[in-house]
Amino acid sequence: MPANPITKAIIPAAGLGTRLLPATKAQPKEMLPVGRKPAIQYVVDELQDAQLRDILIITGRRKRSIEDHFDADPPLVAALKRAGNEALLQDLAFLEGRSRFFFTRQSEPQGLGHAVSLGADFVENQNCVVALGDSLIGGENPDAPLRAMMNAHLSLGAAAIIAVEIVPPDETFRYGIIDVGAMEPTPGEPMVVNDIVEKPPAGTEPSHLAVAARYVFSPIIFEALSRIVPDRQGELQLTDAIRWLVRMEQPVYAWLLNPAHKRYDVGNFESYYRAFIDFALADERYGYMVRKYIKALAYEL
Repeated sequence: MPANPITKAIIPAAGLGTRLLPATKAQPKEMLPVGRKPAIQYVVDELQDAQLRDILIITGRRKRSIEDHFDADPPLVAALKRAGNEALLQDLAFLEGRSRFFFTRQSEPQGLGHAVSLGADFVENQNCVVALGDSLIGGENPDAPLRAMMNAHLSLGAAAIIAVEIVPPDETFRYGIIDVGAMEPTPGEPMVVNDIVEKPPAGTEPSHLAVAARYVFSPIIFEALSRIVPDRQGELQLTDAIRWLVRMEQPVYAWLLNPAHKRYDVGNFESYYRAFIDFALADERYGYMVRKYIKALAYEL
């Protein structure tokens, strides 16, 4: 009997965003603009294009603007229709019934694992996707990697499939790092995970394959989250729950992103600036103006 299609997604968006202060003093980092959209809207667009119909967003203190952004606004839509502003109506298409939005709050920082665990009742013992609200996938059809991961998850009967990317050796200490043994990483091919290590000290990393903020899980992830203990900072780490799955000999796979689908981390100013510039350049409406400006500016640099 074929497995039911995956229709539920969790977006953790409760982080404090301290590395982006003062820009995040009064607004969530997930709502910072990247080109013409807030960062988190790119994540929602990706999930909707992957046919995920129920989306739970985990928010935190001072993040009410996320809920407001994804709330229906009939007066605004009516005004745009009266004005005949089809372009802006299209920009609000993400509100037109493509997904149902749900929200819950992580009242204090207790780690990514804790945030995901808040979605247990929402998932209702089904497979689900987890996509971090401050990580964007670029390129054409940014939903393509997630679609492929979901299909592989169902066909393999996986406990978890984790998107990964190759990072420079001197940056592995910033990420969760996957161990796939001697297997040659190939984009778009599932690799059996032997271990996963959170932010390994320099020189101890098992590979250069870093977790890339997209996951597909079976319901057993919530059992794993209930089995692990907080780290030294008192937080539950999703990496530890995935490691528990591996040690329980559950089928866990890594999925290397194709270079055409670059991941952007909107978590610090350096990566935020890069994301803004690249997405602005790729904008179908205003990208040509940005390119023209940058070309002119380059002569002065």
